Amino acid sequence: MTSPTSRLLALLETLQTQPVATGRELADRLEIDIRTLRRYVAALQELGIPVEGQRGVGGGYRMRPGYRFPPLMLSDDEAVVLVLGLLAARRFGLDTEGAAADDALAKIHRVLPTRLRSRVEALETALGFTTAIGAAGPVPGETVLLLADAIRRGKRVRTGYRTFSGETSDRDLSPYGLVFHAGRWYLPAHDHGRGELRTFRVDRMSEPTLGEAAWHAPPDDFDAVASVTAAIASVPWTWAVEVALDLPLAVAAERVPSTLGSLTEDGGRTVLTMRVESLDWMATVLAGLGCGFTVRRPDELRASVAALAARLADAVS
Repeated sequence: MTSPTSRLLALLETLQTQPVATGRELADRLEIDIRTLRRYVAALQELGIPVEGQRGVGGGYRMRPGYRFPPLMLSDDEAVVLVLGLLAARRFGLDTEGAAADDALAKIHRVLPTRLRSRVEALETALGFTTAIGAAGPVPGETVLLLADAIRRGKRVRTGYRTFSGETSDRDLSPYGLVFHAGRWYLPAHDHGRGELRTFRVDRMSEPTLGEAAWHAPPDDFDAVASVTAAIASVPWTWAVEVALDLPLAVAAERVPSTLGSLTEDGGRTVLTMRVESLDWMATVLAGLGCGFTVRRPDELRASVAALAARLADAVS
């Protein structure tokens, strides 16, 4: 818990979902003492929320039986948009740690009018997705909020960080933006220890805190999304690939995602530059572009393309 307001809301949520809770149980959950708990209960009562105290063995606090909060005033369209957003967040990995999307859906169900709640539940049951579930990279909601606050206020962030190889270190960062891609959160930031712009996986950060030192501002034309997609495309896989596509640059950009590789114009054609781990996979990518192409490097890619062509020819015959 980070503030009296958040503790008060947590108390209200517990009283809605639990028939009776003892004072000690509530105090421990909110990380406060019994006297502070009594003040919070009094604050809810002053707001007109009927919290009742029960004395004796097995006593505690409860919401008055039969009391319900006023229905959440949403139109049908607003409810659909809200539920779709939460379902999509859960499906594509945009949810934070602790299944926050499921918890939010449960709260919405409790306060929607009966007619609208039944229709929303029908939507959840009937809705399907053709896109595969995103890679799991959940992060604590508090981490996302802290980073967003640092970006807005121009503050440094100190954090522990674990690399892909498992090495851990402390980082001092000036964050520039939060980018969500393929189920993972990324943070482009100036790394003060290395003196350069780097891209960090937010789920690999640990115990981030706001720093006090001067913030390092980004370039005037900095684009967080472009920076992250370029960084992902330049990951140093085994093979450096360069292929000239028989497509104008504008058309090639529609067919090749920016996270896949970089595109440059070359005399009416487009040069695709990538790094990949599998040349056989690269051959399937080229086959799916629907255009002629010339392999410039590596020579081994030509063998993978020829092998794919032979397999396709055998399948047709």
